[in-house]
Amino acid sequence: MFSFLDRRAEQPELMDDLRAGGPELEEALVHLRRLNRIFHAAGPLLYGVDRLWREAGKPARLTVLDAGCGSGEGNRRVLQWADSRGVDVRVTLVDRSEEACTEAARLFRYEPRVQVRQGDLFGLSLREADIVTAGQVFHHFGQEELPAAARALAEASTIGTVIHDIHRHWIAWCAVWLTARLVSRNRYIRHDGPLSVHKGFREGDWKKVGDELAGYRLTCSWRPLFRYAVLVTREPRSL
Repeated sequence: MFSFLDRRAEQPELMDDLRAGGPELEEALVHLRRLNRIFHAAGPLLYGVDRLWREAGKPARLTVLDAGCGSGEGNRRVLQWADSRGVDVRVTLVDRSEEACTEAARLFRYEPRVQVRQGDLFGLSLREADIVTAGQVFHHFGQEELPAAARALAEASTIGTVIHDIHRHWIAWCAVWLTARLVSRNRYIRHDGPLSVHKGFREGDWKKVGDELAGYRLTCSWRPLFRYAVLVTREPRSL
């Protein structure tokens, strides 16, 4: 019945069309935050950031860059995480969509530790943040594009990269299909929500990416609810 999920969908999402936008997309970004809270989308992000921070020796200061941030809401949890550990954190939110940047700037307008700018993950500077994150961004890429995207993020980090995205599974697809229709009438949400699961990943997809990342180590962990936390760090230099 769900054999269509055996392969990643190649169909683009409505949100991938930068020519679209306006009030309907702005509403979709708000409704997407509802879905992300329901499905605990920030969990893999916190798992990855905390693990990289610990592996780096628990530095007292940390810079985080979220590439393809959307509204960036998950970074509220990053700020809470930093407060609980006494870490002086600065967060940069980057998205290519003007609507996303506007919504992120509105959401964090009273937070001096967060800055927002419009840009693309392939335009990031070399080692411009300690940890670079990308949440629910990679399922927008075709399989052949994933290694270059992962490398772009890894090269922009000094400690490592946290990629968190959706597990392509029939339970996740059914849950998102139903929830999208319960919480929103927005066309973007109802179309792109289930499609994003169909464009999601299984562990073998991530292994293929890791095999093409010479000089970097990729580790993949399954996290609730039907997410993957993928960490990319530089391979230790041999003496």
